[in-house]
Amino acid sequence: MGKTMGAAGAARAARPEARGGAAVRPTAHGRLRFALFAECLLTGVWVVLAALPVITLLPAFAAGCAHLGRHLDGERSTWRDFLAGLREATRSGWRFSLLWWAALALLGFDLRVARSGALPGGPALIAVSVAGLLAVVVLGLRTAALRRPGTAWPDAARTAARQGLTADPGGSLLLIGGLAVLAVAAWQMLPLIAPASGALAGCAVAVERRARV
Repeated sequence: MGKTMGAAGAARAARPEARGGAAVRPTAHGRLRFALFAECLLTGVWVVLAALPVITLLPAFAAGCAHLGRHLDGERSTWRDFLAGLREATRSGWRFSLLWWAALALLGFDLRVARSGALPGGPALIAVSVAGLLAVVVLGLRTAALRRPGTAWPDAARTAARQGLTADPGGSLLLIGGLAVLAVAAWQMLPLIAPASGALAGCAVAVERRARV
């Protein structure tokens, strides 16, 4: 009887601590999530500024994704580390970036011709051009998020294409949703493109890590 009462008393004494611990954990998680959200917003500003020369868009996105990845892993990640990653990605990836922009320009020209009605089968050509544009954009984003310093961009692109088409097509759809959010934010107010770009980089990092599981 005494043992039973003692066990019950111990259980009652432990409950407030359990309740207190349960109350602390969501607060800690909330702080971590807010810190990650703030880091995404800051990263978006860095990415937009680094992408102003246009040709550096993919290297800037790669540096932003690497920065967020280090932040998630608890490693040191400052603006100097971002700049170092940007320099390395630009030096090694400017040819791939030029090819990526050329593919987008060609598909954009096809879309413009299809919408003009100059060719038969316009609706089908429009659908193919839009699908091609989305595929090329997503491939570039997944490549930038996947690539690590020292890895050749074409090798990273092949891995990204395999993941996007067969291993993780759902991740590609998530990135398309992120692109839609970015487009709507830029349409509503152009300065919103910076935080939206950071959110897109965070989405790309999540997709890349999701594909590794």
